Amino acid sequence: MAAAGYMGLSPEEMEQLKLSAILHDIGKIGVEDRVLRKQAGLNDEEFGLMKTHPRMGAEIMQHVEKLKYVIPGMKYHHERFDGKGYPDGLKDVEIPLIARIISVADTFDAMTSDRPYRKGLTDETAISELRKFSAIQFDPDVVKAFIQAHKDGKIISLQFKNCEEKTGEEKTI
Repeated sequence: MAAAGYMGLSPEEMEQLKLSAILHDIGKIGVEDRVLRKQAGLNDEEFGLMKTHPRMGAEIMQHVEKLKYVIPGMKYHHERFDGKGYPDGLKDVEIPLIARIISVADTFDAMTSDRPYRKGLTDETAISELRKFSAIQFDPDVVKAFIQAHKDGKIISLQFKNCEEKTGEEKTI
């Protein structure tokens, strides 16, 4: 939402983004627990199963008439700007803007979050990766807005929040 605030989205688009982002991984309820709960990286077969979650999420939401408008953001959040993503291999502006925003935010969250098999990256390293893959994996305009929101202190990683919780101190950016 913070990055979108720099992109001139309408109030309706902001609401669509908010709900799409909240629900973007709902399709994971259709992915086997052995894959979701695995304590190590996924093998090719498991990754193939994981890649079905955007389409499953869209199928689930098809049955909720009042929320069908969130489907594009959910379904296409793993598409890549260069067309090498999934589920449909969309590229550039073929990917709905809401999905392009979710992609950047979701990737930043994934990179900065601890996993059972690796420690989360620092914000600085994650931002560097977003820059590196701008116009390849990510929409460069979204990356620019996300980085600006981060610089302005509107985006704080989980790592930062966890540090605050552990020390009981409030940190300033």
